[in-house]
Amino acid sequence: MTTPRFAMLADLAKETTSEGRRELLRKVTEAFDPAAPLAGDEVAQFDDVLASVAADYSKQVRSQIARLIASSLAPFSRSAQRFAMDDIEVARPLLEHSEALSDETLLAVVGQKSQDHMMAVTRRQRISEAVSQALVERGDDAVVTSLLTNQKAEIGSETYGLVAKRAETSPVLQAPLVRRAGVPMELLNGLYMKVESDLRREIIGKFESVPPEELEAAFQRSRARVSNVYKQPDDFETARRRIDDLQRKRGLIPPVLVTLMREGLSSRTAFKIAFARLTDVEYDVIERAVESQDLDTVALLCRGSQFDRALYVSLAVALGDRAMDRAQEFGKLYESVPVQAAQRAIRFWKIRAAA
Repeated sequence: MTTPRFAMLADLAKETTSEGRRELLRKVTEAFDPAAPLAGDEVAQFDDVLASVAADYSKQVRSQIARLIASSLAPFSRSAQRFAMDDIEVARPLLEHSEALSDETLLAVVGQKSQDHMMAVTRRQRISEAVSQALVERGDDAVVTSLLTNQKAEIGSETYGLVAKRAETSPVLQAPLVRRAGVPMELLNGLYMKVESDLRREIIGKFESVPPEELEAAFQRSRARVSNVYKQPDDFETARRRIDDLQRKRGLIPPVLVTLMREGLSSRTAFKIAFARLTDVEYDVIERAVESQDLDTVALLCRGSQFDRALYVSLAVALGDRAMDRAQEFGKLYESVPVQAAQRAIRFWKIRAAA
């Protein structure tokens, strides 16, 4: 170390008294002062020396120096990388704010350090797609939620797919995913049947407002997706032949759904097949909606397929053995679904059925 400014770093490592450390830290701080900056070659030397003696400092001192590095405009990359891999109390300010950290270092942090370290990374002003994907792959739900709420984070379509898959069984991820700007519409559509009614309304609202060109791109991406595989009930083939015969005779029209539903369990599978045919969507979409008594999805399917209000109300009453005195309530639910948004939403299910 050739200058007093470098030598004081070694003195800081050796100093044992609190008063002595405070005085030396004050002098070190001057090296980070924009009003008295280091020259270009001095920055690299100072950075090297600071990184090489970092392990000799106490955690308290390391924390203070890490805050200085995080707030500095000088590229202290070596020391920043060293402190970023330290205990979270030391690393946090660097992980959250330092521009000196490369993606390589951030990926190492995500791969090797704690959930607290990853949480700090999610708060950065700039997060690349590669770092976002690593955070989703290794982070817990709290980390992923924090990432989703950081609107400046860059998140790729593959990473959004990973989050959407997790959100199917992790309700805590659903709201931040639905409410984040830029989530592919086909993923929101796939999540529709998994979320609560308030989030469903938000998804439908996005279908209303999405530009046509963005929606068309989402349709194109959806065509490449593999359809869900569902387990056929034992009477599927018998029911299918019945609906085939009904269709040949031109009797497969929306009102027949009410007739089939009222026949009871013996015609349950035939009802589902007919409903899928009339709405031109996959059988598994109907299977999930019917068996879970999902009246929101049934309303969306009926509205988007232009079934009349009375038909939907009859289905809603029959599906859950509900009293007719709720007919007005069901009618309002049906009318609350915007036609265009419903048609846009079920178009994804139509694409999958065609595929």
